[in-house]
Amino acid sequence: MASSAEQDLPTRPKEEGGESGAPSKNALKKAQKEKEKAEKAAKRQEQERQQKEQAEANDTSKHLYGPLPPPSESLAKQQLSELAELYDAKEDQEVTVDARIHNARVQSAKLAFLVLREEAHTIQAVIAEGGTNKISRQMVKWCGGINSESIVRATGLVKQPKEPVTSTSISNFELHVEKLYMISEAAQMLPVQVKDCMRAPPMSDEAKDEPETDSQGLPVVSLNARLNNRVLDGRTAANQAIFQLQSGISNLFMEFMNQHRFTWINSSRLAGAATEGGAGVFEIKYFDTKAYLTQSPQFFKQMAIAMDMKRVCEIGPVFRAENSNTHRHLTEFTGLDFEMVIKNDYHEVLAFGEKLMLYIIRNLQQRAEFQRLTKVVDQVFPSAGDFQIPSGDEALRLKFADAIKLLNENGIEAGEYDDLSTAQEKALGGIIREKYQTDFYTIDKFPSAVRPFYTMPDASNPKLSNSYDFFMRGQEIMSGAQRIHDYNQLCERMRKNDPPLDPLSEGFRHYTDAFKYGCAPHGGGGLGLNRILQFYLGLPDIRFATLFPRDPGRLAP
Repeated sequence: MASSAEQDLPTRPKEEGGESGAPSKNALKKAQKEKEKAEKAAKRQEQERQQKEQAEANDTSKHLYGPLPPPSESLAKQQLSELAELYDAKEDQEVTVDARIHNARVQSAKLAFLVLREEAHTIQAVIAEGGTNKISRQMVKWCGGINSESIVRATGLVKQPKEPVTSTSISNFELHVEKLYMISEAAQMLPVQVKDCMRAPPMSDEAKDEPETDSQGLPVVSLNARLNNRVLDGRTAANQAIFQLQSGISNLFMEFMNQHRFTWINSSRLAGAATEGGAGVFEIKYFDTKAYLTQSPQFFKQMAIAMDMKRVCEIGPVFRAENSNTHRHLTEFTGLDFEMVIKNDYHEVLAFGEKLMLYIIRNLQQRAEFQRLTKVVDQVFPSAGDFQIPSGDEALRLKFADAIKLLNENGIEAGEYDDLSTAQEKALGGIIREKYQTDFYTIDKFPSAVRPFYTMPDASNPKLSNSYDFFMRGQEIMSGAQRIHDYNQLCERMRKNDPPLDPLSEGFRHYTDAFKYGCAPHGGGGLGLNRILQFYLGLPDIRFATLFPRDPGRLAP
């Protein structure tokens, strides 16, 4: 008999196989079940493989779809069309296009529909079983399951549908697909849907990330979400049109400058000192010293005039380190700048700038391609097509004192020598539109106190200056003036500036020296490309008119 101490000792459990080490009955049953399970899985995989091979063997059109074949001589000779060319296509014309899948759906085992998109153009594509190429059901299924935003190469016959396709821009034709190859497959899950970005955005000034829905319960993508996913948002028809119009404005600016024999310059965006008063500049590290991003090419334009370049212009970035979070301010924007010698009076420059803007606006309104693009934008932003300008060759020009008088007559208090606030500018724009039926106008003779130190004072009234601003829809798009070209007068103005500026300092001496050596009278201006686009189209925020906007809260993408 065991003692109580021995009874308390831990006992070793018996092994499943007993003393002989052979597997127990439970272990054998378990192993048998696992074996049968594995055999069934293998059998099922083999059956699936055989079915797939059989389906592929029976697939009469397997060579007509799938990954794009590798480069070959025949592929290199293939003629590609653009969707924009298909508006005027002919019945049964065979075309090959590279386009994105805007939408894909399988109607039945025998029929699938795609919407192909290229820039702002869309067309319906039909994939039907049978036909000359003996399209298979496998091809129908594959085409209908392609992820949205994938890029494909489609070959097919242009056909007239029984009824116009109202959901695509090309409504009088559809493409009956004969071949479809994958060029680049998009991810199945996208952060935002392009079709959702095609609807009008919220018009509030607040940037919101949370999902919103419209009156029909459809998703509405906020401005912030659009900018965070700019690559997808930029694919919408409206955005494609907006930035083609932006390109058009730049081209029209270049056309006008070339017609008037301006010299194109490319000035530096780096400076060794904070210039133009020192406010609102970005400081950067420049090797072992400091440098600054220029606020404008102003000094360089004037120095080019001092080089005897009589008329200069440029297009380039402008940087402003201003913590302004408004619908019309950016920390980086594109400037359209010009400077020219004055022969007799600074109004030569003002008149030139007015003719420039009328040239740009009239051509935007009259050229067929720009009209088409504006109509595309108008579907999302309804003010896009209603911009007004005078019917004649002259722009409306008001003196600053007359603008102040208009405001006061309409119950809006404004001081004789005070700068206009944003609210006053907007109110004035509404008054002028109603009274003169124009959204573009200029204001001349601004008070000297609200202009930069290099602005030429009015000879008859030093409180005023030979300066002007351009406006669209009641908001400023350009500031310009006659510049002081006399060295001594310029130095005196700088020393009297608030705060005082030293004309002999490292940041200014190269600029002021240009006038010490003699410089012709001159003037010019700097237009904001983004603002011209924004206000011409009536966009609610300048970020809609900027491909990759930079503001106090945004450095990406």
